[in-house]
Amino acid sequence: MVDRDAVRLDDPVGESLRGHHAHLARRLGRAAGYLPEVATFSAVSADPDPAEWADLARLLGRGELADLFNCPAAPPADWEPVFTLDGLQMIYPGRAETESDSGMVELGVGDVPEMLDLTARTRPGPFWPRTLELGTYLGIRENGALVAMAGERLRPPGWTEISAVCTTPEVRGRGHAARLVRALVTRITSRNERPFLHVAEANVHAIALYERLGFVVRKRVTFRGFRTP
Repeated sequence: MVDRDAVRLDDPVGESLRGHHAHLARRLGRAAGYLPEVATFSAVSADPDPAEWADLARLLGRGELADLFNCPAAPPADWEPVFTLDGLQMIYPGRAETESDSGMVELGVGDVPEMLDLTARTRPGPFWPRTLELGTYLGIRENGALVAMAGERLRPPGWTEISAVCTTPEVRGRGHAARLVRALVTRITSRNERPFLHVAEANVHAIALYERLGFVVRKRVTFRGFRTP
């Protein structure tokens, strides 16, 4: 059965920049991207012409990273490939059982240095000084130190992406990641939106966790980054 509501997830970056995150967008022609220090993601139309690629290059600047997420279109030949990563897009198909966020803290601007340190050490995906502005981020502290977190990132209409799920190695195995994801699922579904997430296809442990929590694979995706000429 086709999930017609999920079609917006084919272009989650573009849908977010046109909607919930419009205030965090920069644009030139039909090309768009997030403001610096919020996210590196960029978006073009489904069938971009040379002029649109030129607009994106001018928007980002010379020699800058164009993180095209899961964009199927290929940029011009003079755009240098930076990375390619195979992944999965997973969605939460139903409503969540209520998960208390007791013992968690809602992270704010004052927590950004610790959030940057945690993501630098655990590498859950790109995280920048203003990524916090994309949505709600929850954390778990032990002895005052931030040891685990997860939050909201892309926001296409009707959906919220769960991202930056990470735990320091010394406290793994205590269920922190599962609790954080369940708490975010509860928050997202309570406002009549649906949770989704992206995960590297090679990260079998994370995939197994998300499947235990009720997520199912919607489709395979390929994340690609390029350096503008």
